This record gives sequence, structure tokens and C-alpha cells, in this order.
Amino acid sequence: MMPGDVRTVRGFKDLWASMTGGAPPARAVPLRPLLDTLGLGLEQVMTQLAGRPTFDAFADWAQATASNGDDAAIARYTAWYDGADPPRAERARQAAVMAQDPVFSADDLAAWDRDGVVVLRQAITADEAAAIADHLWAVQDAVPDDPATWYRRRENGIMIQRFQHPAMDVPRRAPRIHRAFAELYGHADLIASTDRMSFNPPVSATYHFPGPHPHWDANLAPPMAFETQGILYLTDTAADQGALRVVPGFHHRLAAGWLDTLEGRDPRGIDLSDQAVPIAAGAGDLVIWRQELPHGASPNTAAVPRLAQYLTLYPMRWPDERPWL
Repeated sequence: MMPGDVRTVRGFKDLWASMTGGAPPARAVPLRPLLDTLGLGLEQVMTQLAGRPTFDAFADWAQATASNGDDAAIARYTAWYDGADPPRAERARQAAVMAQDPVFSADDLAAWDRDGVVVLRQAITADEAAAIADHLWAVQDAVPDDPATWYRRRENGIMIQRFQHPAMDVPRRAPRIHRAFAELYGHADLIASTDRMSFNPPVSATYHFPGPHPHWDANLAPPMAFETQGILYLTDTAADQGALRVVPGFHHRLAAGWLDTLEGRDPRGIDLSDQAVPIAAGAGDLVIWRQELPHGASPNTAAVPRLAQYLTLYPMRWPDERPWL
């Protein structure tokens, strides 16, 4: 539960009104920064608003559910929303991140420039990753050594719509992770996403991999803003264990005019699976990729599930209201 009253947070009532048929807001709702400031997941918020709750009912739900929303986070978001300088405490926090030792080597950064994907080793400790994994097993009502429990019916494929838990907040607040993204962006003025988890069990005679197959989560209309996505492995994850796969270097192809070669075809309808490469990594490792890369999970042909938490850091931005491509 967040302190204070969520009703007073900039844009919160506008979000409710815009999704429930109320008066249109006077300005765009900065959905991602707002929800990530409060510690609310996008999917759970959309589910709540789909029922067209009253404003007080929605606010009461958000107040009870939000896992962030501390005074410092709200003050930082409010200053950004109002176009003011960050508060002094936020400037000090960012300066401390930039003063840390680098977490990526020259080879890491060269691979990042070339491929658009990099692995932050030991982003969190193995014990911290195991605590998140334990939470995921519990919410799945599954047992690691009982495959019969791995295939309970789920409505969202491999995506697990859970967003709030103390163990999940550890990587969101980890200085090492903040430093990693600061190195990629060139600054520390970043906010952590409140994202979900995933549980990708092995394929079998009765269970077929549901996806997601290689895709983009961003508007492909050029110019695309530089932004990242990330997935935190909660256990050691081999390449054949349903690992994330990406098409390396695709940001260079987009910059070179790949869209222009399609002659009007829908880029999202082109299957790039045969060009995607799975990324193996260890428990507590964070795979980070540029949003221009087609990406998705892969079929798990190993003997155990892949467990992961999605996480990225990004600069707070107002919505891209250009037509979606």
C-alpha cells in the first residue's frame, strides 16, 4: 500500500476518466511513468478499468495494490510532470549511480553496439533470484520436482500477471541494475518498470509452446526512440530451456531502411523466427536488449521450466501519439 492518497497524483484521475468514458483529459496521460511510479502493472490496471469502476473504487483498489508510491518517487514524478527540475534527493540518487564503478566491460559494450543485446551478469544475487523463483512457484501452485503441476491451465500463456511482491522489488531497486542501464543510456535519470513474470514449461505431447514468437512491443514508425527491454532469469537458463531469443543487430537493419524494402507489407506479419538467437544466462543474470530487436520466448525443449521476471529502466517520456506502425 502506498502512503498518502493516490487520488492526488498527477494524471491518475485523468487515467480513470480516459478509460471509463469520463471527460477527456486536457493533456495526454503519461501511462508508463504514472504506473511505474506507483508500482502498478499495466495489465492489472487495464483489467480493473475494463469493469468501469467508479473513481473512488478504482482509487481504493490502486491505494491497496500499489507497491511503490513512496514520497520520493511521487515527488520526482510530480516534478517531471510539471516540467520542473528533479528534487534534490533525486539528483543525489542519480549522482550516486553515476559514481559507481562500471558494470560492463569494453567487450560488453562493443557487443551491445553490434548486436543490441547484452547480459548483465549477477544483476542480483542467486539467493535474491531464488526468492523471486519461490514466489513464482507459489503463485503457480506448482512444485519444482512434480511436472504434473507445471501445466495448470493459464489464461495468459507463459505470462504470469503478478506484479507486487517484496522479492520482485529487489531488482527494481538494485543499484547494480540502475548502473547498468545508466551506462547504456548515458545518464541515470531512469525509472524502473513494474512488470510481470513468466513461467515457460517444457513442451510435451500435450503441451505446445504458445508464444510469444519474435515480435516488437514498440511503434516502428521512424525515428524510434532509443529504449531498452529486459528479462531477469531466476534460475540457470540454457539456450534450449525456453530462453529469450532476439534477432541480433536488427537495429542496424531498421536504421538502414529495412521498412522501405517491404513494399507495403506489414512488418509485424513477417516471420523472423529463423533469424532469432536464444540467449542463455545464469540465475540472477539480466538480459537487456534494444526495443528495435524482434524478440520473444522460445519453445522449451529442456527438462525444466524457465522462470523469469521482466524488468527494464527507461527515461520518463510523454506518450508517442503518432500513428502506430
